[in-house]
Amino acid sequence: MDETKKTQDYGASNIRALEGIEGIRLRPAMYIGGTDLVGLHHLVFELTDNVLDEYVNNHASMMTVKINSDNSVTVSDDGRGIPVGTMEKQGNKSALEIVFTKIHAGGKFDRESGYATGTGGLHGVGITAVNACSEWLEVEVRREGHVWTMEFAKGEMTSGLTKLGTTDQTGTKVTFMPDPTIFPDTTFVYETLRKRLQDAAFLNAGVKIRLVDERSGQSDEFHYEDGLVEFVKHLNRADNPLHPDVIKIEGKDGVTVVDMAMQYNDGYSENIRCYANGIYNPEGGTHLSGFRTALTRTLNSYGKKENIFKDATLTGEDFREGLAAVITVRIPNPQFESQTKIKLTNSEVDGAVATIVQEQLNKFMEENPQLAKKILQKGILAAEAREAAKKQREMVRRKGALTTGGLPEKLRDCRSRELDITEVYLVEGDSAGGSADTGRDSNTQAIMPLRGKILNVEKAQLVKVLDNAEISNIFKAIGIPPGAELEDITKRRYGKIILMTDADVDGSHIRTLLLTFLFRHMRLLVQERCIYIAQPPLYKVTQKNKQVRYVQTHETMMRELIEVAQTNSKLVFRSDGAIFEGENFAKLIGIMRELNEPLETLERRGVTLRFLQQNDLYQDGKLPRYQVLIGKDPHWFYDKAGMEQFLEEEKVRRGTEFEVADDQQKKTDQEQELDEKAAAASQLYMIDMHEIRKINSLLQQLKDYGIQLNDLIPAGLKDGEVVYPYYLETEKKEIQLTSLRDLLMDMRKLGEDLIQGRITRFKGLGEMDAEELWMTTMDPETRNLLQVTMEDAAAADEIFRVLMGDHVEPRREFIEKHALDVKELDV
Repeated sequence: MDETKKTQDYGASNIRALEGIEGIRLRPAMYIGGTDLVGLHHLVFELTDNVLDEYVNNHASMMTVKINSDNSVTVSDDGRGIPVGTMEKQGNKSALEIVFTKIHAGGKFDRESGYATGTGGLHGVGITAVNACSEWLEVEVRREGHVWTMEFAKGEMTSGLTKLGTTDQTGTKVTFMPDPTIFPDTTFVYETLRKRLQDAAFLNAGVKIRLVDERSGQSDEFHYEDGLVEFVKHLNRADNPLHPDVIKIEGKDGVTVVDMAMQYNDGYSENIRCYANGIYNPEGGTHLSGFRTALTRTLNSYGKKENIFKDATLTGEDFREGLAAVITVRIPNPQFESQTKIKLTNSEVDGAVATIVQEQLNKFMEENPQLAKKILQKGILAAEAREAAKKQREMVRRKGALTTGGLPEKLRDCRSRELDITEVYLVEGDSAGGSADTGRDSNTQAIMPLRGKILNVEKAQLVKVLDNAEISNIFKAIGIPPGAELEDITKRRYGKIILMTDADVDGSHIRTLLLTFLFRHMRLLVQERCIYIAQPPLYKVTQKNKQVRYVQTHETMMRELIEVAQTNSKLVFRSDGAIFEGENFAKLIGIMRELNEPLETLERRGVTLRFLQQNDLYQDGKLPRYQVLIGKDPHWFYDKAGMEQFLEEEKVRRGTEFEVADDQQKKTDQEQELDEKAAAASQLYMIDMHEIRKINSLLQQLKDYGIQLNDLIPAGLKDGEVVYPYYLETEKKEIQLTSLRDLLMDMRKLGEDLIQGRITRFKGLGEMDAEELWMTTMDPETRNLLQVTMEDAAAADEIFRVLMGDHVEPRREFIEKHALDVKELDV
């Protein structure tokens, strides 16, 4: 095609002008940072940050974040409530609709709206982005003496502003379901939310924050009256503080409000958190640079004045060793690097922070000379260790760490030197190292066997780390020096560094030690996404024809057991002789697998399928979505329109509006009785059973197969005998079923019977020969690697401190809290 033709094909019709919602859905990463788990959780943080802005400006006191059983999330508060009145300039639409559907619509563009103190929300984009990235979203507002609701789907309003009843409460409640067409994984991680919300409670002294996970029953409440001081103590809980009292610094320079706290410990790494208007800035910014400048200048000046340093020359790095600090600033017009606010860029903040910190820290040093001397002596030790480490690094360089002459003896190198295709395996044990060496592709894959458990670098000074033979060999094998800069990283010997350890407790410990070492001393490798974790299979399945398959995870194994059962059986209905087999049977199993979780969610509410059937609440293949309690009397509705019509008729009949129950007083366990206030005959409580959306969709699919609700309910007894309306027919036997809810469990058992004796569970790499190790774990065509990333460096830093530090109590608390999260336990 000639150039003239190309030009003619490209015209005005090719230009698209995207409106707000459409643009967000097409390019969500621009607004929420990505469509991975970071972006997913960012949706929640956009909502919680809005609540915290209300709190900072004295309009709210508490917030509840709830992960619902269907994996939707609800964020509620007792703030002023989003305005619901009409906006003339927006076609007399409700302000509530505008806030959720228009970008750059919000109440933080001027001070007349009551947001006088610096807020995290700036652009009027966040809440619209949440709506745009949601499969559905519902908002409930309590203000002006009434409860108002509105619903959206994929950013578009589906149910207009509705007034439910009266209330003496104020606040906003937003419930949303992330859109699976945008996010590959829509499962919220409790720990990710817990960490962010706990930090928010530290930063906003006095606010009450509650986190509830209906999926697991976990919950936490955070409330700290002494904010940043308690935050720093929390950061230092796995270390030994050098001084008992936290140093508190606060002040105002122009429009910049600075609030910070700091405390030294006897560790070897710094732990400084930076926040602007309550928003975490993982890459720091001008507040961090201002603090560092003031800290170095003040401590250097004091040390020289008191003649503490003598011949030592200290740097800012020395003064920050073992320092835990939290720096927060509030400014009217913060400027960040990107919508996700990773770095503060306001130039005036640097000087403001430096001035306040230098003035108050200097005063503190003068008033506490013994403590000042202790801090400076730690800096001197850090400087001495730095000099020793520098000499050690030079020695490593001189010995030829980056040349073949300096390679470790145990390293089985590869022939290629192309960074794009080469990789080194750090392998647990000589035995597995031998198998890996035999089975590898020697052109591109190098093997570095490790003997036992390497040094725990979290507890060791740098000079000791560099003096450790095993760690020195890892530096040499990878081909970068200690303290490597980005330029060194690009000159590494291998493109990928892959950790390969056993799937048992010892293997997990070794992997953790290696990750700790890499995080502390080769962090740029992690940041540049060069670190991977090999995933050896958990199961080996020998088929009847002697062919062997390998299965990576327990979940995959369970799914495969069902598939084996499905290909060797059929489902028969006794009533009419209907048979499910082949493709239809596979589709039915898929529907039942999807249906299982939302049905369990419904049952946790205390609503069983048998109850719904007995009360004739299954109509036209649907279950009711809304339950309305007037006093203690329940009423059921299939859609919102039906519910609203009923409430309007009741209001007319009663001659008065309903008082809507206070949502904050409602217990999370809906099986409990309503409190006395909620039991009043004129009071209304509405329960939106979100999981019914999915249940009804799946019930409709089952209906297409001729399956009704009663097929999912145990048939019970007849003449004292259990009734089995269905059975699985195999070559050798029939397996009786009382309901289709039993189908998945019985098929797993059948799958186990069909391949019994042919499943081997691996625990160690040494159990595999060279060919098996290649096929399952090292062959680039078939292997499964996990890439180690730096999505939350602060959280990773804290985990390493807790798990690898000296103190037992924080480690015990962590283990107790996460004991139920273990998926594979090696006993």
